[in-house]
Amino acid sequence: MATIIESAEQSGPVTISVARQVVPGRERDYEDWVKGITAEAVKYPGHMGINVIRPTPGCQEYITIFRYDNYEHSKAWEESDVRAEWLEKLDGIVEGESEYRKGTGLEFWFSLPELPMAHPSPHKMALVLLIVVFVLVSAIRYLISTFAPGWPPVLQLFVTVFCQVMLMTYVVMPRVTRALRSWLY
Repeated sequence: MATIIESAEQSGPVTISVARQVVPGRERDYEDWVKGITAEAVKYPGHMGINVIRPTPGCQEYITIFRYDNYEHSKAWEESDVRAEWLEKLDGIVEGESEYRKGTGLEFWFSLPELPMAHPSPHKMALVLLIVVFVLVSAIRYLISTFAPGWPPVLQLFVTVFCQVMLMTYVVMPRVTRALRSWLY
């Protein structure tokens, strides 16, 4: 039986990480299994990607990270017959219990591939986000007012929010999370 740890919040993106110990000598079988289940998972609505962290020398633990756009879509995948069939195929390939963790909301911006099971305290996440959002929004608003002063306010707001979300998701938060790793975790 697997350990499942869920966040109480059920809106926004959902990240599910699964840690499994692969039986020595069955790594190729597990890699084939990952390819197969991934091909099925991407067919489900809301699927946002899968990452696999392979073991380091001396450790047979694989960590698979699934992302879905919301709780309902992640739940549909987790409760699907297809997933259940693929999990049955793990017999003899993995040993021990799999450890499942599910995070929603702000944890998405604070995920580190090398620490998929860890999440900082909500207080630290809120403080970091307050500072990052303030700095980004201020900078973006300044640039828009300088280079596009005649834009309608609603367009300025949209461009500000769009740039802020894209920058936080793909540029700023991965770097900030790594830079503050020792304090956050």
